Amino acid sequence: MSSPDIQKSRWQRFTDNDIVYSFVTTPSAMVAALIAFIAIAAAFAAPLIAPYDPFDPAQISLWDGKMPPAWVEGGSPAYVLGTDNQGRDMLSTILYGGRISIVVGITAVFLGMLLGVTLGVISGYFGGMVDTVIMRMADVQLTIPGILVAILINGIGRAALPLELREDFAIYVVIVAIGLTDWPQFARVARGATLVEAEKEYVQSARVIGLPGWIIMIRHILPNTMRPILVIATIGLALAIIAEATLSFLGQGIPPTTPSLGTLIRVGNEYLFSGLWWITFFPAISLVILVFAVNLLGDWMRDALNPKLR
Repeated sequence: MSSPDIQKSRWQRFTDNDIVYSFVTTPSAMVAALIAFIAIAAAFAAPLIAPYDPFDPAQISLWDGKMPPAWVEGGSPAYVLGTDNQGRDMLSTILYGGRISIVVGITAVFLGMLLGVTLGVISGYFGGMVDTVIMRMADVQLTIPGILVAILINGIGRAALPLELREDFAIYVVIVAIGLTDWPQFARVARGATLVEAEKEYVQSARVIGLPGWIIMIRHILPNTMRPILVIATIGLALAIIAEATLSFLGQGIPPTTPSLGTLIRVGNEYLFSGLWWITFFPAISLVILVFAVNLLGDWMRDALNPKLR
């Protein structure tokens, strides 16, 4: 068989995949993926495409503070979306702030997934007292609103740090706070999938031949629990970004010197009734578009990975 035939057959196998077919036949999923890709790519490429560096004092002028967008009377073409109270270009701060929000969201979801899946698989595999203790911990945490748990953990983390290090480590404290808030959802899903997989013949055969439990969990059970976990992680990314924005808006998250979307919204909210609407509006609409796109992707993945809907 010639090389082009091999490449063609591989391409056909790729296009015949149920998930790929579902994606290309779902316009909302493709639009959401495009929006999310553009937003994430622009945020991570901020140092290359942003007109100014909001962290460079030499590129910030207080004389240009509170300047409206370019198309509004009193605006300047140099600041397309206007400037904030410190004279920082709004477009640049949104790009840099979006990068911080996305990094916090992805890292927090990874932390919550790592902890939750580990505890969930252990709980479902061993059962008994181990299962009872882990699941009761998850149930107790789920009875408390997530944002309150995040505020509590964030407050404890800040109080444990020396005063001079609180601002430098604020982003890490927020990541840990959000990650520890999200683990019960991952644990419950992983436990349910593990209970199903643990009763199947290939797992029973692995036990019979004497494979250690940790090898069975990592090599056999864990890979077969990832589909529902990926759905939870995608939806959890949107929730983590909102959680970071909420904490920053309440003054419990990223400090104003390191602008995230939530910090920008909080700063702009102080000037909203003064007519400086753009300081709040543009970061807020950017947050809404990003979260909406990620949520649409999560909904599509939930349907695409559900064999009952095929």
